[in-house]
Amino acid sequence: MKNIFIQHRFIKKAVVMSSVLLTVLMTNSCSDDFLDQPAYNNTDSDKVFENLQTAEMFVLGCYRGLVPTEMFYQLGAGDTVNHSVEALNNSKYNVGNYNYDAYTPFTVTGIYSAMYAVIERTNIAVYQLAKMPESAKRNALIGEAKSIRAFCYYNLIRIYGDVPAVWEPLETMDPNDENTFYPKRASRDEIYDRIVGDLQEAATDIPTLAQSGFGTTERLSKEGVNALLAKVALYAAGYSLRWELNTSNPGVVSRRQDNARVRELYQIADDACSAVINGGTKSLVQSQSGKSGFEALWFNFDRRNFGAVNSEMLWHIASLGQNTNSAFQIYAHPGYRGGVFGSRSSQQMILPSYYLSFNQNDTRRDVTCTSYSVYFLADGGANDTFVDVGTTYSAIMPGKFRLSWSVEPQAAADRNLNIPILRYADVLLMYAETQNYLNSGPTAAANAALMTVRTRAGIGTLPMPSGQADFLKAIIQERKWEFAGEFTLRTDLIRTNSMTTEIEATRQDMKDLTRRIGKYANVATYRLYKFHRNTQVYGDPFLALPYIDITDPTEIATIKNVPTNSANFAAYQTALRSIVGAHGQTTSPDDKWYPTQMFEAYTSTFNGNARKAVGFGAGFNVLGMGNNMYSKPFGYAENGGAYPGWVESANDGLFFGFQTNKTELLPFAAQSAGHPMIDNPNLTQLPGY
Repeated sequence: MKNIFIQHRFIKKAVVMSSVLLTVLMTNSCSDDFLDQPAYNNTDSDKVFENLQTAEMFVLGCYRGLVPTEMFYQLGAGDTVNHSVEALNNSKYNVGNYNYDAYTPFTVTGIYSAMYAVIERTNIAVYQLAKMPESAKRNALIGEAKSIRAFCYYNLIRIYGDVPAVWEPLETMDPNDENTFYPKRASRDEIYDRIVGDLQEAATDIPTLAQSGFGTTERLSKEGVNALLAKVALYAAGYSLRWELNTSNPGVVSRRQDNARVRELYQIADDACSAVINGGTKSLVQSQSGKSGFEALWFNFDRRNFGAVNSEMLWHIASLGQNTNSAFQIYAHPGYRGGVFGSRSSQQMILPSYYLSFNQNDTRRDVTCTSYSVYFLADGGANDTFVDVGTTYSAIMPGKFRLSWSVEPQAAADRNLNIPILRYADVLLMYAETQNYLNSGPTAAANAALMTVRTRAGIGTLPMPSGQADFLKAIIQERKWEFAGEFTLRTDLIRTNSMTTEIEATRQDMKDLTRRIGKYANVATYRLYKFHRNTQVYGDPFLALPYIDITDPTEIATIKNVPTNSANFAAYQTALRSIVGAHGQTTSPDDKWYPTQMFEAYTSTFNGNARKAVGFGAGFNVLGMGNNMYSKPFGYAENGGAYPGWVESANDGLFFGFQTNKTELLPFAAQSAGHPMIDNPNLTQLPGY
């Protein structure tokens, strides 16, 4: 742990140094503008690049701002897995449901400026390093800066489509050329081809993690660059919303027209994945200390025990303390009300259709999804008891980044949690995809790669799809199970030309689930949760509440007979423990259980009384999440023979703003100064906006 924290302090020092010496914009707020940067002079930049030590610190400073808060705050939902629970007129709810335009707050305003701020820093680094004497160290730093720049363009293109391409620092550009300050959109294919080439060169110049001496995958190594190369090449070859550049003609979701180049890009991705896989230094984290491999991965990652996850985490962004702490993860967790962890409200939920999609043996479900939240029993006082309370289907929250697994934050709004970017599991699934494409169907190598991911998850016995189309569908689903909440699923669906299909299928699944028909006909209406006290300590390894789904009519009749008189609580608990025993679970006289009607509102009379009967206070009807979903009935019957409005409504229902061949990309904001369309008269807007 000591080495990791030293590395963090070094990165923070590099960030400060690069901003002091060059006064380059380092922040991510919505008001930042790519061109609104404090001036610096050539003498300052030349001074920084007098030697490789200070040059390296400048390059390390380029990592700052790579994942601005908006990347998760606004775009963390809408992927058929995560859903916003903010107020219905809130920007996150609208963006997560694809209801955005250029002229209202319902769009993304800060990612554009944040990415170009980093691009300017990397352009300075590449330019200045090129003037230094050639050496392996210098070449590696150039490759590192180009790789960071490539990541920025990858983000810009997958969000906005064709964007301006800037490859030189401002200090070297002609101030009399309007394109210097008002660059036009450039072809995404040209940008992709350039950054693919940059990454190919970087992969030869940047050392492996073992050779580098970094000791942490917070910095790009050869393995990380190859993984990024594979990712970018697949996006370059994949589908996106395309239109005739710098015109207002409508576009369609399609690939680039050069089929030979598409195949070449798939081969580049395949080779890059092969380099990582055959390098023999990377592997999936496996089970340890009673935890499944997937659970051990995220528990150790949250605990900053990076040595235990370096084999799988190919690249994650350093985030520690006041200067470099990111707020991305305060929006996605199980929700907390008071106590040691403070009052933190989750602003996202997991769609129950996704929660129920997991195989019963899949160990990823209870890591990714939490059907519990942390609350106090009585009044939240210092001597109160805090509990992990079971929730309903409309109150399942994200679990990979839970506060209780983390190290203690330095301030209430901070989370000392790094930002995951690339994992070995991603390399395996990308390799399975490239093998499937290049060979018109899955090869033995493709099957083995997919099987490796499935085996770690506990579902290695699932049948393996055989045809090319079916295998790709399996990969898309596997990515959803594996990478929920990791910033890629939304655009992955576009890249694989499955966004419209997946959105339509999810809408139908959610409607069928509320009615308990089709594949959801046998989903349990009632669940028995075990009463569980929260330890109120950071590093609590608690994973999930024990529960039993109840479908037997006699048992349902018993659990529905909730007493309201405390004199009858003990007899009720005896009856519940009898049901638990009948389901093969060991229980003791001290155990307590309580039923939950999973399709009613969490705040319903039945659910409230059931919690009171096990000791919860009378006011225990508030969860640490937005209340638009959990305080209303989820079931069709429970909602008076109607779908919940957030599931099916023209004005605010699930993905209500989605329009094929339009909303796959976001418009440039044009509401006020500081927005791209206001500040750059040479920009053209995405057709349709």
